[in-house]
Amino acid sequence: QVQLVESGGGWVQAGGSLRLSCAASGSIFSSSVMGWYRQAPGKQRELVARLNRGGNINYADSVKGRFAISRDNAKNTMSLQMNSLKPEDTGVYYCAAGRASSWQTGTYDSWGQGTQVTVSS
Repeated sequence: QVQLVESGGGWVQAGGSLRLSCAASGSIFSSSVMGWYRQAPGKQRELVARLNRGGNINYADSVKGRFAISRDNAKNTMSLQMNSLKPEDTGVYYCAAGRASSWQTGTYDSWGQGTQVTVSS
């Protein structure tokens, strides 16, 4: 089980950009599925984007065309480039890593502690 640490969150005005990073303490090569989730105040945690070793990528409809997820197995990192940010993108962003079944179940083996993203209007 890998340990995950997010970074790159912060405050930005609407229309701005942020890049989140997720660093793993161990090898992420064995993690078939990795993803970014977010939780806004008073709301449930929701999927933002995910990818698997096969190259499949899935985005929430609300972020399509604005966000891009990527992973670097050699560096044991995953990133989320967020452009054209909106106030509704505000929340705590979490990275997660899991096995192949995570793609269907949404259940992951490892979660980071989260990083706050605040977008002001």
